[in-house]
Amino acid sequence: MYPHINESESETYAAHSHSHPPPGYVLQAVHPSYYGPPQPYVSPYISNSTRVPVRTQRWSTGLCRCLDDPGNCLVTCFCPCITFGMIAEIVDKGTSTCTCGGTIYGTLLALTGLACLYSCSYRSKLRAEYDLPEAPCMDCLVHFCCETCALCQEYRELKNRGFDMSIGWEANMERQRQGVTVAPITPAMTR
Repeated sequence: MYPHINESESETYAAHSHSHPPPGYVLQAVHPSYYGPPQPYVSPYISNSTRVPVRTQRWSTGLCRCLDDPGNCLVTCFCPCITFGMIAEIVDKGTSTCTCGGTIYGTLLALTGLACLYSCSYRSKLRAEYDLPEAPCMDCLVHFCCETCALCQEYRELKNRGFDMSIGWEANMERQRQGVTVAPITPAMTR
């Protein structure tokens, strides 16, 4: 259906993206992976006036890697309001408590079954805070189709960024302050 382009021609046109390829040629592009190490990316021809910046940050784990943290996976499967509450407290930077966030989530889940519409807003906040891509699809679809996987991924993301999810925002900030202001204790040297 499409004419074949050999790899040397593809590299030539990719290196000179400001010029149009000859008619009938199809440029090959490697699309970025949203998880794991960066992949090479050759963007299609875009006019100079409409270039879109490419996000450099990536999720630390994939959406379906729930068993990377089996304890959190079990808690999220049986009581997602606990996981959501911990996420909400960290994402809100302590303006709401784990109990408050979990209670709102649990109430929405019990009354409407659509707590995912509430929790997807926290995924958007998390992505904005750490410049993460909206992957594998829109935040509301991720939460609607895979609520528990999305909550587990967000929990792991915060945990991998250095937060101890079980102690809340204030205790995490206290740990960071102590880490900056307290000098490490070194043992006395003896012969």
